[in-house]
Amino acid sequence: MPEVTECRHDWRRDEIVALFNTPFMDLMFQAQSVHRQHFNPNEVQVSTLCSIKTGACPEDCAYCPQSARYDTGLEKEQLMKVQAVVDEAKAAKEAGATRFCMGAAWRSPKNRDMPYVTDMVRQVKALGLETCMTLGMLKDEQAQELADAGLDYYNHNLDTSPEYYGEIITTRTYQDRLETLDRVRKSGMKICAGGIVGMGENDTDRAGLLQQLANLPQHPESVPINMLVRVAGTPLAENEDLDPFDFIRTIAVARILMPKSYVRLSAGREDMNDEMQAMAFLAGANSIFYGEKLLTTPNPKANKDMQLFERLNLQPEKFETENDDEAEQANIEHAIREQENKAYFYDATQTAVGQ
Repeated sequence: MPEVTECRHDWRRDEIVALFNTPFMDLMFQAQSVHRQHFNPNEVQVSTLCSIKTGACPEDCAYCPQSARYDTGLEKEQLMKVQAVVDEAKAAKEAGATRFCMGAAWRSPKNRDMPYVTDMVRQVKALGLETCMTLGMLKDEQAQELADAGLDYYNHNLDTSPEYYGEIITTRTYQDRLETLDRVRKSGMKICAGGIVGMGENDTDRAGLLQQLANLPQHPESVPINMLVRVAGTPLAENEDLDPFDFIRTIAVARILMPKSYVRLSAGREDMNDEMQAMAFLAGANSIFYGEKLLTTPNPKANKDMQLFERLNLQPEKFETENDDEAEQANIEHAIREQENKAYFYDATQTAVGQ
């Protein structure tokens, strides 16, 4: 078994492939051992994801029902009103979430979008929740605007290995994604970046994805590992089922390579039974999306998640806001002033392909 040192950033592909080929029980033991060095093994961070603008995306990601290029029956929706997003965040907090993630189906936000999304960040953060957004590619100034608004995390997945990437997406390059991650990091925000397994890639591609993430100058603070959700109308709708143990191996290797990162059990949980999810937690997953819908695909119902937590004696991780009372009050007052002075509802669905 390859020797593992803490928080390396120089992983070779062959070393990671060797981890994938480690006997399963040994791999699970190693991953759980690493996990226990850095986290409480009986706590799971709980996030809720809200689609703030759905459909009409000009990208051609082969897995995505929100692409304007595929007929998936998805209804296009306008950018949500700020207050509607805040109401969703309040409900998420009451249900036990500590992080609220907001996703918009854009190639990248336009300048006209930024006042709306930054106000969402301020108002959600004022509730005492961690905040996360995924809006596509960012310019330097957009990343800084989000950071200045108090955004904690920015999500931008690499999806797969550099070698397999062209089989999945042609409308933006791998380098585009890496540059957005670099802009996010330079702005001072935390990074949420992971990928999808089950898209027809092999173990070497999974190793390549994790190599890219683990060899970033600083590991992503959150690493979502998604299992492909096959959606009718997308090019990957007829893909073969992924072997559940291949998914668990990916979780375990991610934990070993990025020992201090949260590894999120993300899309695809609706197709996982309780035993598979329990094994994923044992392999080092310690974050989930909580709620009935993950952007546009099903997710286990909240009460089912809590029942599983109870059976496994798991506890939702608690989050203590870093805002002191004075700063929180300032955020609230700023949000009120912004709400009084702006209109928050406009048609953001009219997006030209290749914008």
